[in-house]
Amino acid sequence: MPKFFVNSSQIENNKIQITGTDVNHIKNVLRLQEKSIIEICNSEEQKNYLCEISSINDKKVECIIKEKIEKTTEPNVKVTIFQGIPKSDKMELIIQKAVELGVYDITPTEMSRCVVKLNEKDKIKKIDRWQKISEVAAKQCQRDIIPKINEVMPLKNIYQVINQYDIIIVAYEKETTNTIKQELQKLKEQHKKQKIGIIIGPEGGLEENEIEILKKYGAKIITLGKRILRTETVALNVLSNIMYELEM
Repeated sequence: MPKFFVNSSQIENNKIQITGTDVNHIKNVLRLQEKSIIEICNSEEQKNYLCEISSINDKKVECIIKEKIEKTTEPNVKVTIFQGIPKSDKMELIIQKAVELGVYDITPTEMSRCVVKLNEKDKIKKIDRWQKISEVAAKQCQRDIIPKINEVMPLKNIYQVINQYDIIIVAYEKETTNTIKQELQKLKEQHKKQKIGIIIGPEGGLEENEIEILKKYGAKIITLGKRILRTETVALNVLSNIMYELEM
């Protein structure tokens, strides 16, 4: 069943109004008609509704709420990925798959070894495109939120927000003893909802001085095993482990 996102302002008196690009998708791509049934999520409150389309035109689709759906697809752990900006379209892959796996939000991060250097105009365009990719992925996998793609942040600013998380995990190829399993087990024993940050280097990884500063501010440096993973694989590896250990 197709799923669409709205905010609270689009819901009134048991009716929901859909506008924007979703109208074209409903009308011309899915070719839905009056009395078609769709699922609509109020992403601000993470509430899902089974709705019947009551009218369609080129500018809006009006729906009547038939029933509230008692379910949630959101994990009980909030994970932020601080991703060193990679080359090519790797960021798009990371966003798509991370949204499917349950990430809460993603912050593209400028690091010393980032080859890609974005000017302010490019940053705006990239964030807009990346947010659309997040939205499409969220709809596809029936999320109750659209994970936000935050503004591009320099790594030095992360040092200032580390204390907002229960733990910051940094995957580093030169670490050999501390594993992600060890760190997640400590969190599991706390028996509470967790807010976790993952810091992933770009191609070439993080520089040693960046690691040392992150350590100083309390980040946990971990190994993912004997093999060196591509940057687009690391975030998905760590996120999968977190969801396996802490989501259920």
